[in-house]
Amino acid sequence: MPNILYEDNHVLVAVKPPNMLSQADRTGDADILSELKEYIRVRYHKPGNVYLGLVHRLDRPVGGLMVFAKTSKAAARLSAQMKEHAMGREYLCVVEGNVRDKFTLINYLIKNERMNRVVVCDADEKGAQEAILHGRCLARKGRTALCAIRLETGRNHQIRVQMSDMGAPLWGDNRYGNGIPGQQIALWGYQLTFEHPTTHNIMTFQNLPCGSVWNSYADELTEMAIRFANSAAAILQEQSKPQTDLEAQNPDGGENQ
Repeated sequence: MPNILYEDNHVLVAVKPPNMLSQADRTGDADILSELKEYIRVRYHKPGNVYLGLVHRLDRPVGGLMVFAKTSKAAARLSAQMKEHAMGREYLCVVEGNVRDKFTLINYLIKNERMNRVVVCDADEKGAQEAILHGRCLARKGRTALCAIRLETGRNHQIRVQMSDMGAPLWGDNRYGNGIPGQQIALWGYQLTFEHPTTHNIMTFQNLPCGSVWNSYADELTEMAIRFANSAAAILQEQSKPQTDLEAQNPDGGENQ
């Protein structure tokens, strides 16, 4: 069963393990959507088909955070955030090669359906889709670098293709890089931010990878986890402060008229 980080009546946030499908396909292999539906069916004793909306996907070899909608209203509102690029999705990756401290990549991509492979193409090629990502290098170790990636668009295999085209393929990627069979691609959806579909609170979740090449950056990942925990604790502390009489009378902080 996937690790569930948050659940209420409208949304569910879980961690997809690497090499698990986001949703069922013709292979019949395990997928996170079906597993979470079964979890809901058993836990809440729901008869018949369970509704759980798939809002976004992660490529099969990629692990990390995903949000699911438990109602059709939540699905529509979360999907609108995806379409409007209002949902924040950040990834960590370990790449091979040189990268700048900060970079923005803008390419046009097209998918070869027969080969199940995405390539960079000209903007005027039929079927081309614009792909934009923003990245920053967090640390370097030997010939590798730990990078954080923020997607502006969500194209198939986007990070893998664009980083490879830049000359910094993902570690372990045997389709677009130098990986070999048995290596686990170093790409993880580590941070997810969205507006709750009913309360409209901004919700941010973080989950960090471990094992394999990620262990080379254990200190950096630990520091990221500590910073995130401290930030969350500070927000909770601020929200729990009691209002003074003056603040209660003047919620905007202005002077009494």
